[in-house]
Amino acid sequence: MSSSAGKQHHRLPNLYNATSAPPPTPSSQPNTHYHHATSAAAAVDSLSRLLHRLPAPTLSLPTRSSSSPITSPPLISLADPNTTDLLLSASCQLGFFQLTDHGIPSHLANSSESESLSLFDLTRDQKESYFPKNWPLGFDDDEVGNGESFWLDSACSTESTELNLSSLPELTHALEKLGLEIVEMLSRIVGFENPLKEDPTQICSLMLVHEGSCGDKPAISGGFYPYVVGLQYQFRSQKYSLLADSGWVTVQPHVESVMVTIGDIAQVWSNGKLKKVRGRPMASSFTGKGNNSSFISMTLLVTLPIESTVSPLLPKPIVTEENAKESEVREEEEEEEENHGSKEERMFSSFSFEDYAWRVYHEPLLFKDPLDKYRIIR
Repeated sequence: MSSSAGKQHHRLPNLYNATSAPPPTPSSQPNTHYHHATSAAAAVDSLSRLLHRLPAPTLSLPTRSSSSPITSPPLISLADPNTTDLLLSASCQLGFFQLTDHGIPSHLANSSESESLSLFDLTRDQKESYFPKNWPLGFDDDEVGNGESFWLDSACSTESTELNLSSLPELTHALEKLGLEIVEMLSRIVGFENPLKEDPTQICSLMLVHEGSCGDKPAISGGFYPYVVGLQYQFRSQKYSLLADSGWVTVQPHVESVMVTIGDIAQVWSNGKLKKVRGRPMASSFTGKGNNSSFISMTLLVTLPIESTVSPLLPKPIVTEENAKESEVREEEEEEEENHGSKEERMFSSFSFEDYAWRVYHEPLLFKDPLDKYRIIR
């Protein structure tokens, strides 16, 4: 800015108080050094006050679970006639809920937990020998110190002839059956075709048995594997941290319920209608125990074979007896419409499950949603 020091009407505006007096000058003999120091101090003070009046920048990071209030996930009973409405609300608004009247006996869950605990008592050599690494299956020791994990297939297979795992495979099968029932219910109420209903080869369930300390940091922890729905039987009163679409959420499900989380694959299948939980629930603390307490979690992931392709499963028109005649009249119009694409616009592009699974398994899960890469921006 060009200006003349001799023109008194070219002054900087007073940002705070137009009537305030200028800084006082010394009453003694002129002191050039003092005058410049006072002017500089006044300028710095004015700039400081101006900066404090500017709005503070905001960061679009997820809310940390430590500051989130503890909530109880929506409670859904499979024996309740209003299950459909509750399931629709929880799945489309939150991405998680807890089930009661699920038919899994507590004695089976408890004996499965005992068998799982025995796995962590094995020596390091036995763990690696009995459960060799064959991604994503096998024994895994988290490099960042977040505990040990066993990734098991639906039969809980092992290379050992000494281990006697009977209850754990039975619990895995029971949770898998429950998970398939939930996927079928979601497909009906949200409106997408369920590829798992008629073809059992389209499913590949994994049982993740994890031992760690409460307060693990899921932000830097690996081991995130894509899934349709995840299920955890609740052995005791325990708090969990979930990374939902809305950010970090702290929940405390009921004892002997099954906590269900909607996964990223289900969100793509529903064309974005379902909310999701990124990764698995992470235990934050036990009731009445400190944050350094050890814990074991058993999570059944209903997922897909590695060679699958993931894409939105857009709904087809539903034909009933009442609208059969109308459907016949519009048959040609619908066929022409299908040839030019569905009425519902795709929210995601198709992608390889293997490529996606490998990427999210080896990347942190906090700062960016891995599905963003496949979202169609219009």
